[in-house]
Amino acid sequence: MPPRKDDSPSVATYADHEVITPSHPLRRAVGRAIPGEDDPIARAEAALSQLSSEFTNWMEAECERLEAARKDIKRLGFSQKTGDTLFRAAHDIKGEVATFGYPEVAGVAESLCRLLEHTPDFKKVPVTLVDQHVDAIRAIIREHARPDVRNIAAALTRKLRDVTDDFLKQENKHRPDYLESIFAPPLAPGA
Repeated sequence: MPPRKDDSPSVATYADHEVITPSHPLRRAVGRAIPGEDDPIARAEAALSQLSSEFTNWMEAECERLEAARKDIKRLGFSQKTGDTLFRAAHDIKGEVATFGYPEVAGVAESLCRLLEHTPDFKKVPVTLVDQHVDAIRAIIREHARPDVRNIAAALTRKLRDVTDDFLKQENKHRPDYLESIFAPPLAPGA
């Protein structure tokens, strides 16, 4: 199909539906790398490769921040502030683990985020369940070099997700519509 000259979306009409295809002006703005010339993607990959030696230190620093948030909850109790701090630490870990080379941690961090995000009252979150999540995150990172770390992480993630789901069902039983949204199956990639 030859490239279109205008920026208006194209519309294909069929008997029972229409397909609207938006223009893609970004394609004009992004250039292609010319062999022998400066390639921004190659530069970014090289920079990331140079930084990768620091990923373990950064991941350990994120674990320390998560641990500090847990200690604050044990010392001060759950409040909006301590719960938000713990949530942000878990959420940051969830977002960084793939880049830092620890993708096995994502499921446990996501489970902790769900626990904190969907519990109506922070004060009802069992500290032991928080402990189990934080300990699992730290253990997966610590034992990352083990050949069976994926299996261990998957088992921990499944168990913590099941316990978290049971707790969320109990805590949200008076909100059936909300419960339905919490437990709706995730959308398939690209959906």
